[in-house]
Amino acid sequence: MELKPKPKLLVSVYSLILIPVLGKKRVAMEIAAQNYNNHSNTHKVTLHVLDSLRVTNSASEKMIRKKRIKVMIGMHTWSEAALVADVARQARVPIISFAAPAINPPLMLVRWPFLIQMAKNGSQQIKCIADIVRAYNGRRVIAISEDGAYGTDNGMFALLSGALQTVGSEIEYHSVLPPISSVSDPERVVQEELIMLMKKKSRVFVVLHSSLEMATYLFREAKQMGLVGRDSIWIISDSIMSLLDSVNNSVISSMEGALGIKTYDSENVGNSEYQDFYAQFRKIFRTEYPEEDNSGPGIYALRAYDSIRLVTKAIERMANNTRSSPKMLLDNMLSSNFSGLSGRIHFEAGQLSESPVFRIVSVVGKRYKEIDHWTPDFGFSISTFVDKCEEKIFHGSFFYTAKSLFIAERNQTGWEMPTDSKPLKIRVPDGTTFETFVKVKYGEKPNENKYDGFCIHVFNKARDLLEYHLPYEFESSRGTGTGTNTYDDMLHLVHNKTYDAAVGDFTILSDRLQYVDFTVPYTESSLVMVVPAKSERLEFMFIEPFTSGLWVVTGAILMYTMFTVWFLEHQSNPEFSGPWKNQISTALWFTFSSLFFAHREKINRNDTRLVILVWLFVVMILTSSYTASFSSMLTVQQLQPNVADIEWLKNHNLKVGCQDRFIREYVKNVLNFKSENIVNVSHDYIYLKEFKSKNIAAAFLELPYAKVFLNKYCNEFTGTMASNKYGGFGFAFQKGSPIAMDFSKAILQLSENGDLKSLEDEWLTPSHECLTNITSNRPNSLSIKSFGFLYLLSFFTSTICLLLSLIRWGDPTNQGSPPTPADILLRLKPPRNHTHNR
Repeated sequence: MELKPKPKLLVSVYSLILIPVLGKKRVAMEIAAQNYNNHSNTHKVTLHVLDSLRVTNSASEKMIRKKRIKVMIGMHTWSEAALVADVARQARVPIISFAAPAINPPLMLVRWPFLIQMAKNGSQQIKCIADIVRAYNGRRVIAISEDGAYGTDNGMFALLSGALQTVGSEIEYHSVLPPISSVSDPERVVQEELIMLMKKKSRVFVVLHSSLEMATYLFREAKQMGLVGRDSIWIISDSIMSLLDSVNNSVISSMEGALGIKTYDSENVGNSEYQDFYAQFRKIFRTEYPEEDNSGPGIYALRAYDSIRLVTKAIERMANNTRSSPKMLLDNMLSSNFSGLSGRIHFEAGQLSESPVFRIVSVVGKRYKEIDHWTPDFGFSISTFVDKCEEKIFHGSFFYTAKSLFIAERNQTGWEMPTDSKPLKIRVPDGTTFETFVKVKYGEKPNENKYDGFCIHVFNKARDLLEYHLPYEFESSRGTGTGTNTYDDMLHLVHNKTYDAAVGDFTILSDRLQYVDFTVPYTESSLVMVVPAKSERLEFMFIEPFTSGLWVVTGAILMYTMFTVWFLEHQSNPEFSGPWKNQISTALWFTFSSLFFAHREKINRNDTRLVILVWLFVVMILTSSYTASFSSMLTVQQLQPNVADIEWLKNHNLKVGCQDRFIREYVKNVLNFKSENIVNVSHDYIYLKEFKSKNIAAAFLELPYAKVFLNKYCNEFTGTMASNKYGGFGFAFQKGSPIAMDFSKAILQLSENGDLKSLEDEWLTPSHECLTNITSNRPNSLSIKSFGFLYLLSFFTSTICLLLSLIRWGDPTNQGSPPTPADILLRLKPPRNHTHNR
C-alpha cells in the first residue's frame, strides 16, 4: 500500500498595502517568507497582496475564500485595521495589524477577538509630544489630524488634551482635515485650513494622524505660506514619520525644521540576524525601488518581518497537532515570546507589551537628524531639551553637537511674534483712578495720543531689556468702539484676542489668571485703610515712653533708694544730718540728681556706695531706654487717625469708600461690611469730596494707590497698613504668550539692577514730610517687664545693705544686739532744744 505524503500547511498572508508607501514592509515580509520557506521542509508560506485603496468587505471575503487565507497582515492605520478586523471576525481568520488605537475601545477583545496588534496604543507617544511642548515652553497648541473612522482622531485628541494639561499647556484649536479619498482638490482644502490657522496666535503645531498624501499637501502648502519656519514649531507623530523612510527627498525637504517622533529601532545593529536581513533588504529594495534615496528598513519594516516570524513560529508549534484551527493558530501567536528585529515580541491584551523608546529627530535639509531619545519612565535620555548639554551624537558618517542644534530649534517661539507691519496691540486704561499710573493725552487722531505714567515707564524699561525687537502700539477706549472701561472688560478683550496685551495698573487676581497670563508683579500690594487725620496733643507726650505701672514702680524704687541712702549715711555723714527738713531735702536732692549723674554729696560708707552703684546702673539703663523710646515716638508722624479700627467702623455703622471690584468684594466678604455701607469711588478727587462731605469715614486702597493719595494729601489724611497681601500690579498677555515670560524676566532684571526702585521713587514714593504717613501703630510704651530684673537687683541690694546696717547698729551696752523699734525711733528723733526749759 502506497503511503501518501503528509500535506503541507500553506499559510496565505493577506497584506493590505499602500503602494509604494508600504513597499519596505512588503519587501521585509517577502524576505521573511523566503527565509522560512528555504529552511522548512514541512510548511510553506505564500503571500498575496491586495491594494488597500481598493479594499472592501466583499473583496476581503472573496480573497479569504478563494485563496484559503489563514492570516491577514497589514493595515497601517487603525481605521483600516478596524474595518478588516470586522471581516476577520466573521471569517474567523487571525489578523495582524501594524496600527493600534489611541485609546483602546471598550470591549475591544470581544468585538475583534481575532485581532493582533503589532503596536502599542498612542498614550506613550502622546506623553512624549507633551514633554516636547513643555521643553519649548509652549502654552498653546494647534492639533492637526486627518479624519478617520473608529474614533482615531477623537482618541488621540483626548489623550493629547489631557497630557498637555499636565504640563501646563492647552489645545487652542483642533484642525480636522477630511480624508484624502473624499476630496477632489486636496490642495485647495489644505490652503483654506492653513489660512484659518494663520489667524491663530499659537505657532506650535502637532500633526497627530494623517495619510502620507495629506501630510505631503499639508507641509508643502504650509511652507509656501511661511508657516514652517523660525517662529513655528511642528511636531510630527510616529505614524507619519515612519512613512518618510519610503518617500523621496522632495517630500522630506518640505518638512525642514519640523520635529518628528520615531520608534527606536537600532538595538539590533550588532545582531548577526539583523545584519543578514539588512544586507538582503538593501539589495532587494534598491533593485525594486531604485528611485528611493533611503534604502534602509524602518521600524515598520522590521515589524513586518517579525509578523511573518510570528506566524511561522506559531505554525511550527502546531506541527504535531492534527486538529489545527484558526483559534489555535491565534492562541499560539498571542502566546509568543521571542526577540525580534523590532524588539521583544510579546503580547498583552492583544497588543505588544514592551514600552516603546522614541527617537526625537529634526528634519534638516533632505534628511533628519536624531537629537534625543525619550522613554516613558525617564523622559529625554540625554536631556538636550532640558540642560542643553554638549553631548555628541553619532549619526551616519558625521558628528554634530546636540546643544547647538537644540539652541537653533529652541529659538523658535511657537507663537506669532509681532512685526513692524503687525505690531503688538496693547490696551491701556484711559480713566484710571490715579493718573500717576496711566495718563492718556489725546491727540486729534488715535495715533497721535500720548501715554505717560508709572506703568507706561515700567513697560518701556522692560521692553528695552528684551532680547528681540518688539513693535507695539497702545490703544485706549476712545475711538476704538469697544466701549469697555472696567478692568475686567479690558482683560476679556485680551482673552478674546481683540488685543494682544494690556498695560496698566491691573491687579493680579486668581480669577483673572484663568483667561490671561500675567507677568510677575512690578509693585507690591496690600490693603491700606485711609482715614482723616487729627493732630495729636503733645503736652503729655513725654510720659508715653513708660507705662503708668513702670512710672509708679520707678518712683517707688527711687524713694526706697533715697530712704536707704539716708538711713545708712545720716549718723556718720554730716551732709545727711541736721534738722528733719535738711535731711529729707538732702536725701531727695541726692537721689534725684543721681538720675542725671549730677550728685555732689560725699558718701562715707561702703555699703552706701554699693547701693548707689547699683542704682546708677539702673538709672543708666532707664535713661537710655527712655531716650530711645521717646525719640522713636517723635519721629513717627504726629497725625493720628480719628478712627480707631475696622471694628469701630462696623460697630458705628459708618460708610467706607473703595474703587476696585476686588477690594469692594474683599471689604464686603472678608471684612464683613454691609453692602449699603460701601461707597463706590472712581477718582482720587472724589475721595477727597466724599471725606469732606462726611459721606465716608474711611477708604480702603491698595498700597500703590494709598502712596499716591497720601503723598497728595499727607497733611489731611493718614493710613494704616494691614497685613493683607495681594498679587500686585502686572502686565496681562494672551494665554500661552511667550512674551509674558520674557517681560517677567525683564521686570526681575529691573528690580535687581535698581531701575524699578528708581521709577517707584520718581512716581510713587511720598515726599520727605509725608514718608511716615502710612504708618503702623506707634511704638509701644516700655513696661515693667522690660526692667523687672534691674528693679529687683536694686531693691534687694538696698534691702540687704539696710538689714546689715540695722544688725550692726545699736548701743555698745547692748553688746551688738539688734536695736529695738524704740531705739530706732530715738535715734531718728532730732535733738531737743533745751532753751525752752530755762
